[in-house]
Amino acid sequence: MAEMSEHPGERAAQDPVKLIAVRESALSVDEVFQAVGDAAAGGIALFVGTVRNHDGGADVDALGYSCHPSAEAEMRRIADKVVADYPVRALAAVHRVGDLGVGDIAVVVAVACPHRAEAFDACRKLIDDLKHEVPIWKHQKFSDGTEEWVGAC
Repeated sequence: MAEMSEHPGERAAQDPVKLIAVRESALSVDEVFQAVGDAAAGGIALFVGTVRNHDGGADVDALGYSCHPSAEAEMRRIADKVVADYPVRALAAVHRVGDLGVGDIAVVVAVACPHRAEAFDACRKLIDDLKHEVPIWKHQKFSDGTEEWVGAC
């Protein structure tokens, strides 16, 4: 029997980036989860970002996301970096743009790896880098009538 480290399932897949998208329609957690299914993955980490009802001590009624035309390409660049740094079997990331209400899903990312620790680490790296580097902007509308733009998600 081969040692675990020699098994092909312990390594990254050949083309692990399964889904990268920016969409104006509602996002599906099931779609993202299904996209990362892989028989060699022992762990799938999934993150769902939702619109919360507050920010910085103020009540949020709604928000809108807009993006630069390069947003999807930047998401792919970040996904490729995560794949280079972790043994990713499958990866997916989808971000919403347009008007969203409190409780709506804004972003869904998932990473499948041979082991759970790798999946958690890769998923956290993916969402953190997407949040900081992808040109997506949030326009928050507060209950008191004020508004605020927040850069890069």
